[in-house]
Amino acid sequence: MAVITDCLVIGNGVAGLTFALKAATFSKVLVIAKSGINDTNTAYAQGGIAGVFSGIDSFEKHISDTLVAGDGLCKQEVVQLVIENGPRCIKELIELGANFDLEPNGNYALGKEGGHSENRILHSQDSTGQEIQRTLNEAVLKHPNITYITNWFAVDLITQHHLGQYINRGNPDISCFGSYVLDVKTKKILTVLAKSTILATGGLGSVYANTTNPVVATGDGFAMALRAKARLGNMEFCQFHPTALYQKEVQPAFLITEALRGKGSILKNPVTLEPFMYKYDLRENLAPRDIVARAIDSEMKLTGYNFVYLDSTHLDHDMLKKEFPNIYNKCREIGLDLTKDLVPVVPAAHYMCGGIEVNSSGETSIHQLYACGECAFTGLHGANRLASNSLLEGLVYANLISDKLKSRIHTISLPEDIPDWNELGVSDTEEWVLISHNLQEVQKIMSNYVGIVRSNKRLDRAERRISLIYAETETFYKRTKLSPELCELRNIVACAYLIIKCSKIRKESRGLHFTTDYPDKLKNVWNTLV
Repeated sequence: MAVITDCLVIGNGVAGLTFALKAATFSKVLVIAKSGINDTNTAYAQGGIAGVFSGIDSFEKHISDTLVAGDGLCKQEVVQLVIENGPRCIKELIELGANFDLEPNGNYALGKEGGHSENRILHSQDSTGQEIQRTLNEAVLKHPNITYITNWFAVDLITQHHLGQYINRGNPDISCFGSYVLDVKTKKILTVLAKSTILATGGLGSVYANTTNPVVATGDGFAMALRAKARLGNMEFCQFHPTALYQKEVQPAFLITEALRGKGSILKNPVTLEPFMYKYDLRENLAPRDIVARAIDSEMKLTGYNFVYLDSTHLDHDMLKKEFPNIYNKCREIGLDLTKDLVPVVPAAHYMCGGIEVNSSGETSIHQLYACGECAFTGLHGANRLASNSLLEGLVYANLISDKLKSRIHTISLPEDIPDWNELGVSDTEEWVLISHNLQEVQKIMSNYVGIVRSNKRLDRAERRISLIYAETETFYKRTKLSPELCELRNIVACAYLIIKCSKIRKESRGLHFTTDYPDKLKNVWNTLV
């Protein structure tokens, strides 16, 4: 027997939960989380959320900063849409109970990060994401029109394909009717039918060996959309955060927020202990993330070290302890004092700027399927995301999707003949070690060949190896009972394929995609995988 709802939200970060609260005013909403209520990229966000709240700031400045960081590939009308709607959406979050840091005079304590021309980052110390997640969790859990279920893993989107019809990516009439979902506790696969399905599944950091993302960030939404024949684009633009705490073989990597550099922390060469960012950009330590990450990568290769240093020792010690308690305490755990010691940092996979292509209402190329948050490709970020624009985008697009659905949700009907999941011919296996081995191999391939610096030769090698792992994984998938680990591996392999494919298409270096074969910018196009 199927579970039926008006709106199915897959994912429980800022985008998914904000949409749920909005849509619950006119429909029944089911939110499913693959793990716990705090296992999201949102909860891991440190720095803050960008918005125009200062008298010396303006929408025009924020728009300009976003366009510059995006390196010519932002969709300007989307940038304007998100930034102009941002403050209103942030105020609604505050009205729900989110607490952002204040100055003694009662004004918001606005921080500054790389690429921003003004102080415009609202924050809650260095745990802004946790505060936003707490606020939304509390509101969603008590809303009578929202059902919030954890440990339900979305396996695949339901389309006409499951009704026996042939569809391909060029078909303009694909529709989504919900999702097949694995109940992690009972190990049963449920059929969840919905008039509208919203993918808010977050990122794909686990594609790489070193990431700031939580372990649940396995690219599930991207992969499900790919298999459902949705359009995706710009997947070559994977942002590496410049400063993750360097700890050998510790995953996920602990993020050292960019807000520290906004306060004046300085990146230094690990051998000479001298600043180096002046050699790479006039904005030095506050250059956009793509530039800083490549600069660090260059210094590491020049010195042979696996890290560079971040120096905060010259900053006010009381300020560091008060405004960055999470980072201060983490450093103390490993024997470092942020106020006295240089902190080793290294770039780590952090954010996907491409994704499932959507319009300005969050609609994908599949009817009744929407996407918001990191898994969506809106055109806001272009070739490189401006710091603290991600939570902002999730908030705004959740509102836009809700606005679109409000007048149409009750006009949508569902087919009556959707079959349940078919497990005939599959069995349990004792070869689960193959999953972990293949996962480690994918992560190693992607980190070595499809990281911060790429080349045609590296991409060709990565494609050949990923193709072999894909074939092995699909064979294993078809004859084995599903588990979250198997589904995640399958999704990670699909995302690796997408990143490689889009990287090979782009014959230029731009933003987060730098290739030694095309070191100069050659053209200005979106890169859509059809």
